[in-house]
Amino acid sequence: MKTGVKLLAVCLSLATATVVVVQAEDPYFHHVWNVTYGTASPLGVPQQVILINGQFPGPNINSTSNNNIIVNVFNNLDESFLLTWNGIQHRKNSWQDGTAGTMCPIPPGKNFTYHFQPKDQIGSYFYYPTTGMHRASGAFGGLRVNSRLLIPVPYPDPEDDYTVLINDWYTKSHTQLKKFLDSGRTIGRPDGILINGKAGKGDGSDQPLFTLKQGKTYRVRICNVGLKASINFRIQNHKLKLVEMEGSHVLQNDYDSLDVHVGQCFGVIVAANQEPKDYYMVASTRFLKNVLTTTGLLRYEGGKGPASSQLPAAPVGWAWSLNQFRSFRWNLTASAARPNPQGSYHYGKINITRTIKLVNTQGKVDGKLRYALNGVSHTDPETPLKLAEYFGVADKVFKYDSISDNPTSNQIKNIKIEPNVLNITHRTFIEVVFENHEKSVQSWHLDGYSFFSVAIEPGKWTPEKRKNYNLLDAVSRHTVQVYPKCWAAILLTFDNCGMWNIRSENSERRYLGQQLYASVLSPEKSLRDEYNMPESSLQCGLVKDKPKINPYAGA
Repeated sequence: MKTGVKLLAVCLSLATATVVVVQAEDPYFHHVWNVTYGTASPLGVPQQVILINGQFPGPNINSTSNNNIIVNVFNNLDESFLLTWNGIQHRKNSWQDGTAGTMCPIPPGKNFTYHFQPKDQIGSYFYYPTTGMHRASGAFGGLRVNSRLLIPVPYPDPEDDYTVLINDWYTKSHTQLKKFLDSGRTIGRPDGILINGKAGKGDGSDQPLFTLKQGKTYRVRICNVGLKASINFRIQNHKLKLVEMEGSHVLQNDYDSLDVHVGQCFGVIVAANQEPKDYYMVASTRFLKNVLTTTGLLRYEGGKGPASSQLPAAPVGWAWSLNQFRSFRWNLTASAARPNPQGSYHYGKINITRTIKLVNTQGKVDGKLRYALNGVSHTDPETPLKLAEYFGVADKVFKYDSISDNPTSNQIKNIKIEPNVLNITHRTFIEVVFENHEKSVQSWHLDGYSFFSVAIEPGKWTPEKRKNYNLLDAVSRHTVQVYPKCWAAILLTFDNCGMWNIRSENSERRYLGQQLYASVLSPEKSLRDEYNMPESSLQCGLVKDKPKINPYAGA
């Protein structure tokens, strides 16, 4: 923290008492989180869940572009624990990313203080645990980044701003699900669907999750924080005007429903323009044989009458979902987190310097189920990849580029288990193609960046397919779905130094190896490109007892 005159103010946030330190630099918001086990009955059956400050789901973080967010996490579980901030780019600062490749986990009974900035970012995000299968028991919550007051947003100020977390849910504990995976079994299909940690009874006895005033508009942020199921979200008799997606303003189309794949967040405007009474929000699984559905109640202030038991139908099949994806467009004239328009970055005119094709597969290694990318099923070494690199012992922990950029069918078939790390040259413009030969929908996320999701199409990718790319107004986002027997292409400049996770957002696939890391190093070891390891960072594995070093010099 820089020196200077500090003005202290105290305000209450949704989470806990939050101290706001206002300085000449960007303001600081301090949170203290106690992570504990507790008991809840999301599907009517008492089960162990993971609480943050006694809450399930965890507290929402409400912030503004460039705020300094300080979260002191006390781990009161009996296992090591880490949180990741899904979609926050951590510019020059992968030290705060909260994945096993960048950080040592917080041991039981210990604490760690995260310090990060949503630098030049706005939008709807969430956080969740990356350790084990902890995500299956909770410890997830919303993370909202508002535009600064001087930056206009492309819609009138809403009456209120609501976060809606939708997810599939299992009645088995995270330890039971982890045992299944460790023994080589799948976790199977989920037991139900939750909206903000609850499954609606739908019999008129549910308490409203949110209230609406007739004639007002509301910002609703919808995030799929689940383990594996794509979920369709809709509201009885109300249109969803899509305005933002994972940090980008989009062209404002009205939708009856939205398919939200695992790890994705959509920001919509809902107009309270219907007869004042109760209405159901509806969330149901997509692409599963047996559809699971739940409801959450919206109530108009002063409204009379229960919600209709006639729920709006969900779409069928993935072709509908693909067409919806193709309707999403970047709003080129809206201001981003800075005053310049989003469309001022002409990504379609940059020469591609490298193409990486990632093919997801599943198979068995020593009789146990594993998931892989280009034939490598990632495993996390005891020494986090970033720490091994930073302290100069990478050669003892992992090898760079153990997979081919354009794998052969033999390389894909023969799965081997080892750390999977790509060596990416700083500031290169790269095309990544996710190719899905399987029968299930995949969802892929990249930490540290947003990318342009330029195409999703059936079949296998070839260079000729580039003629079908959207090179003008593809949405800049951090997660993309790939439908069965389809491919998806993304474009981005790797200009953010660090060690960044590319992962399946399907938790069992990620746990069993369907992830890798992109290492982006500063060629000059300059603080312009990356921060030194913070003094407070935990050390473990081969670097546990090594003295802290500061190899990066001043800009």
